[in-house]
Amino acid sequence: MGTEYEPTAAADSAARLQKLFEGHRLTPTQRRIAHCMVRRAADAPFLSSVELAELAGVSQPSVTRFAVALGFDGYPALRKHLRDVTPASPAPGGAYNEYQQAVHAEIDNLRHLAALLADPAPVVRAGRLLAASRPLPVLGLRAATAQASGFTYFARKVHPDVRLLDEGGTLLADRVDAALHAGATALLCFALPRHPREVVEALEYAKGAGLTVVTVADSAFAPVARHSDLLLPAAVGTGLAFDTACAPMLLGRVLLEAMCDALPDAQARLEEFDAKAAARGLFAE
Repeated sequence: MGTEYEPTAAADSAARLQKLFEGHRLTPTQRRIAHCMVRRAADAPFLSSVELAELAGVSQPSVTRFAVALGFDGYPALRKHLRDVTPASPAPGGAYNEYQQAVHAEIDNLRHLAALLADPAPVVRAGRLLAASRPLPVLGLRAATAQASGFTYFARKVHPDVRLLDEGGTLLADRVDAALHAGATALLCFALPRHPREVVEALEYAKGAGLTVVTVADSAFAPVARHSDLLLPAAVGTGLAFDTACAPMLLGRVLLEAMCDALPDAQARLEEFDAKAAARGLFAE
């Protein structure tokens, strides 16, 4: 039997941490610590500096320097601050097993995403950037392959030229070059943990070549952040053996909607597809 789990607690804690970290110039090591704390938001106020260092894969002095970078005297002061702003847990009202906890965690992630979308400006801007890029390369490797492939499948119904980049290796830079030479102005990347090094390198290459990089990632502190012009965060669930990615998938669909809004002929393309599908008897229903 699992422990008690409050559906909104993790999202509230993660949001508070994100706000705390905003506006600070953090080193790559410090961003790694911040990313770890966001992923373990519910536990963060109770972790020792040694425990946090082990979880983030950094040294204990790095955790101390991280706290100082945020304006605290040291890590104990940061932890005290987190405990002071953490709401008291409500009275027990039942227990969930580990499978239920995983589902509630994803619901929590979706609530957090909904809160972020209260300001639609970043998504609207991203939609316009993606709509204007001809062709539009969409990158996603390993765990993010499904997100990139799903986006590409639907985007091709409304966008004239969408190119899926779902294989790494030495040809990846060549495919970025081909899209750039064909007229691409933006690249969409789905980046999920564990983050492949070649994705980080591909984004660095694409941005250096002049493409505007729009990234859907699990955190604003993900390794791809420094190579993204516009990063849209959507948390993943970590309660099961393999991460769950409902929020990144939904954010991809939201981006599709924003892109359709920016494509004047999107509706006409959809109607044309529906007519051809009916004529061919493409679908069973």
